[in-house]
Amino acid sequence: MRYDTAIIGTGPAGLEAAITLTIRKKNIILIGKKNSSNKVRSAEKIDNYLGIPSVSGDDLAQKMLDHAASMGVEITDGRVTLIYPYGEYFGIQCGEDMIEASSVILATGVAPANTLPGENEFLGRGVSYCATCDAAMYKGKNAVVVSYSKDYEEEAIFLKKYASGVIYIPMYEFGEGKDAEEIMAADSGITVLKQKPAEIKGGFKADTLITDQDTLKTDGIFILRDQISAASLVPGLETEGGTVKCRRDMSTSVPGLYAAGDIAGAPYQLIKAAGEGLTAALSVVKYLNEKK
Repeated sequence: MRYDTAIIGTGPAGLEAAITLTIRKKNIILIGKKNSSNKVRSAEKIDNYLGIPSVSGDDLAQKMLDHAASMGVEITDGRVTLIYPYGEYFGIQCGEDMIEASSVILATGVAPANTLPGENEFLGRGVSYCATCDAAMYKGKNAVVVSYSKDYEEEAIFLKKYASGVIYIPMYEFGEGKDAEEIMAADSGITVLKQKPAEIKGGFKADTLITDQDTLKTDGIFILRDQISAASLVPGLETEGGTVKCRRDMSTSVPGLYAAGDIAGAPYQLIKAAGEGLTAALSVVKYLNEKK
């Protein structure tokens, strides 16, 4: 099945785009977190969202989700790791699934600006952003997982079903003392190291992760973040300072691909993100109609 549009991200930009395209009778898939954006939910009080004064981030996020649900919008809970333009359509890697869509709206927010030295250089050559996608390639091999969220512990456990050895480096509050480490090791055979990654090295392929304490030899390195830089996500996409270069209609350097919200640059405001989601959706409608 090929969708008219794949929308990546469930913050205000992604949800507004999904609502607008649903009204316009387009066949869409909305991919992201089912609880919307952590950035929205973390706001204690929002005073400048027109029509909804003095609202908490949690309440605003829930209102957005309820609105989208009332329009029949469904969220596919997933993490996109690659979007590849094939000319007539896009191939979208989401977990183990490959999704096809005639157009794409990126509404993923801004990824962390600082990648590890060597990360971009070795991406696709020993560095991967999806453990469940590439796990079968590591049968009988060793791997290191650098995880920025507790949500990815299950990916590491899945990887261990194939790999002979997995080292897990949590970049978040993993647990107190050694209890959590011992439980994870007992349940899955995974080694947990509380160290800080510093650099990825190798020849043609990455084979070494240097930390603040060790030099770890490995067959592959998985870096699991909620957000992936736009340049890594879409080959050939023009970016600037970690954000996507966009025109006023939210179109990008890749035909059929649009961006909205924080990923499209400052100002980083919720109401601006929603407006750009609307603009991107209307531009997609025009693009799809012209293709026909």
